[in-house]
Amino acid sequence: MYVLLAVLEAVQFHLLRRSKFYLSLLGVIVLLFLLCTFVLPPKDFPTGKIISIPEDASAGEVISVLEEEGVIGSAFWFKVVARVFGVDREVHAGKYLFLKPQGMLTVLYRVTNGVAGIPTIKVTFPEGTSVREMGIILKEQLPPFNSERFVALALEKEGYLFPDTYLFFADILPEEVILRLDETFTEKIQEVVLPEDRTLEEVVIMASLLEKEAKTLEEKRMIAGILWKRLDAGMALQVDAVFGYIKQRDTYSPSFDDLEIDSPYNTYLYPGLPPGAINNPGLESLIAASTPIESDYWYYLTGKDGQMYYAETFEGHKENREQYLR
Repeated sequence: MYVLLAVLEAVQFHLLRRSKFYLSLLGVIVLLFLLCTFVLPPKDFPTGKIISIPEDASAGEVISVLEEEGVIGSAFWFKVVARVFGVDREVHAGKYLFLKPQGMLTVLYRVTNGVAGIPTIKVTFPEGTSVREMGIILKEQLPPFNSERFVALALEKEGYLFPDTYLFFADILPEEVILRLDETFTEKIQEVVLPEDRTLEEVVIMASLLEKEAKTLEEKRMIAGILWKRLDAGMALQVDAVFGYIKQRDTYSPSFDDLEIDSPYNTYLYPGLPPGAINNPGLESLIAASTPIESDYWYYLTGKDGQMYYAETFEGHKENREQYLR
């Protein structure tokens, strides 16, 4: 009897030891699975590659992109973990750069918090910058940027690409820059109350002229009143700033020969507004074009001292030219 009990105890002890062994083995296997699945990056992780996730992509499509690009090893487990953490619907579209291999949990954190990992570059477009000048600025700040394509695509948007300071990814495309600037214009123009007798296009063109004709808001509003009055009277606007646009130069003082250039932008030869904006005006100029100051003046000029001088008659204008431009 005692021998039988001893045998039973020995067997029980042996089974218990084996059970603990298998439990330990199972624990190691689970631990290795968790480590390999959620912590360690996939073997062929796309280090240094920018992964683009479309703006209209669903959460499932985003996860599929990550799996196809080799960023995650399993779309299924990624979905499971995302659902466990309650972030399965918070995936951010955009571009992501992985400078080193990262595990699934880190990738999950980044794509649900929009941590792109791509350095941005600050680019400033001064008020009154033309599309051509914008192309030069972009090429200087973003050397790989295709400025020729930008200018070709953006010319039809001249006047509607809002000048401001932007943060761009180094690999941004011309189409993306145009979209950003156009969206900003749409947002900013909401602050401008357009006159009932002027269209948005007319206000934008006028604002682009004001950018080059005056510096302060008050001066711009005064000149806007003069130019709108000339326009309504059928007079030639005679704005010198258009010649900088015609000649593709930042600043330009027209010669007598220039005044005869046969261009629809030549406001000496052709009455009315130019066919389009000559630059991209800022908010102040847009406001000035929409809130002109009425006066008895028909003429204006900027003296050599930088001050603005106005006249009611052409004779008075000639006197101002004699006095302030010599």
